[in-house]
Parts: sequence; structure tokens; C-alpha cells
Amino acid sequence: MRRAAGAAVLAVCGAGTALAHDGHDHAPLPAPPVVEAHAPPADLPFRLGGAFALTDQTGATRTEADPQGRLQLVFFGYANCPSICSVALPMMAQAVDLLAARGIAIVPVLITVDPARDTPDAMVGPLREIHPAFVGLTGDAAALAEVQKLFQVESKVVFTDPQYGPIFAHGSHIYLLDATGKVLTLFPPVLTPERTAEIVAGYAQAGG
Repeated sequence: MRRAAGAAVLAVCGAGTALAHDGHDHAPLPAPPVVEAHAPPADLPFRLGGAFALTDQTGATRTEADPQGRLQLVFFGYANCPSICSVALPMMAQAVDLLAARGIAIVPVLITVDPARDTPDAMVGPLREIHPAFVGLTGDAAALAEVQKLFQVESKVVFTDPQYGPIFAHGSHIYLLDATGKVLTLFPPVLTPERTAEIVAGYAQAGG
């Protein structure tokens, strides 16, 4: 498996949380490999991802593979999330534009942890506001639970907000997938769009 040079920034992940929201942190993932800048690509020391089939906001079935052969930035959250999603999703959108300017095609993907509210129709407007290329994926509870298991993501309702409704604690990592759906690496949403784009570009140049 090929890994991009310049992955030293992944040290920021440390033992980043798989469950984070409004101060709730649980179930740390192992740390990704720390690689010096310009070092040869390195494998992830743990297995993530796998085959799945969910429904996008147009009602079409989408698997882990991108039908247009693009890299993918994947985040688990929900369309009306007022906390970490409001940081991660715009950051992903900005990184996508920065990469497009460098001729690197990548699609941002949100996999919902709130299928009751994130129906295909309900996701269209919120995701379009963030970026027109955003893909939102939903499905039944069993299918989504299986995908969360594949990516070592947990989610649960922690309280109900009078304005936003149920508030979920959920995964905070952003996953970089290749066009076939293989997980290349993961990183936290606290990175800048510029640094995220730099990391992704390294994988793209390495043939990821």
C-alpha cells in the first residue's frame, strides 16, 4: 500500500478520538505512522475501511469506490451538526478547492450518523451550501452501523438541544480514500485546509 511523503503531520492525530463532540472523547484509534518529510510512503499500522453500499443525496447507490475515479475525503457526522462538523466539513471543502487548483480531483463525502434526520432530500441543501461537490451518504441503521464498524467510528446521542435536536458524539477523523475505496490515511479536522491539501497532494503524487 502506498503512502505519501510528508505524512509527518499525522503526528497531530496522536491517539485521536473516534468519538468526539462538545468535550466528549472516547475510544482512541491507534496513532498513524509518523513519517519524516520526503520519506518513503509507509503503511498504516491498523486496518480501516472496507466494502459498503449506501444511498447518496440523489437517491443513487454509492459504494466505497468513487465512480469518477477520484480520491475521497470522508467524514462521519450529520448535516445539521453544530459542533465538530461545522469545522471539518468547511475545511474539507476548502481543501477540495485548493487541490482542484493543483489539478487533483477529490470528492468530499459525509457519511451520516443520524439517518432519521439525514434523509437524501434533507441532506441536499445543507451540503450544497458547504460545497456543490459534497456527497452525503445515508442508509438504514444496520448498514450505517456496519460502515462505522469498518472505520472504527462510534456515535451516540449525548443530549437533546432545544434548537438543534439530538446532539451526537461521533467520529472526528477525516479519512483519505483512494478511488477504489482503500483507506490511505486519516487526520484530524483541526488541520488547516492548506496542510490537508499538502498531505493529499503527496498521496496523489505517490500514486494513491
